Amino acid sequence: MADNFDTQSNEYNPDLISVVDENGVQHTFEELDRIETDEGRFVALLPVYDDAEEILDDDGELIILSVVEDEDGETYLEPIEDEKLFDKIGKVFEERLEDLFEFDNE
Repeated sequence: MADNFDTQSNEYNPDLISVVDENGVQHTFEELDRIETDEGRFVALLPVYDDAEEILDDDGELIILSVVEDEDGETYLEPIEDEKLFDKIGKVFEERLEDLFEFDNE
């Protein structure tokens, strides 16, 4: 993942992505990391909020999704349905991001 740090202004510019859910509601996330394994491609995301109350209500959990391309080349993010695969990919992201975040291993 490329760092988005503007050395001229010393400002961090996060990688933001917008996702439209099945109800047509748009959500914005910061992409923290992405990996590719034999099982597929995956991203670790954190929600981005405009409202301070929403920030306080957030539980701070990473959102880990599978990156899927359909036959038309459209890219979709989908939940990882397989619990063992989810745990495996989650541990990989934890190891990669442990210097930036404190994880609660419950």
